[in-house]
Order: sequence, then structure tokens, then C-alpha cells
Amino acid sequence: MVIAIGLEGSANKVGVGIRRDGEVLANCRQTYISPPREGFLPRETAQHHREKIIGLVREALTVSAFPQMR
Repeated sequence: MVIAIGLEGSANKVGVGIRRDGEVLANCRQTYISPPREGFLPRETAQHHREKIIGLVREALTVSAFPQMR
């Protein structure tokens, strides 16, 4: 059995995925929405990602441990 956890951060999204033997068990994401006409500011986007990542890891672990919650 192979279990993999992936953490991803991009310009406006942060996510956590968990797979077991090729099956996706969790794919949890949060999106940073910038204020209108401001675009993505690196500092604010990074702060958003820092605030969300632990909750996303917990959510992904919970969802993957209890697949019926998907």
C-alpha cells in the first residue's frame, strides 16, 4: 500500500491532497480572493496560505480517514 500526501501553493490557491494506491482520498483547497482591482499581492497571499494550511491538512486527514464524508 502506497499513501502519498501533497501540499500545493500557487498564486491564489493552497491545497492538500491524499492518495492511497492511486485513489484520491482527499483534495482540499482554499482560494485567496484579492480585493477588486488590486491583483494578488505576495504578502497577503502568503498570509492567507499560512492561515489556511493547518486546517486544510486536518480536513484532508479527516476526509481520507472517513471516506463516507466525501
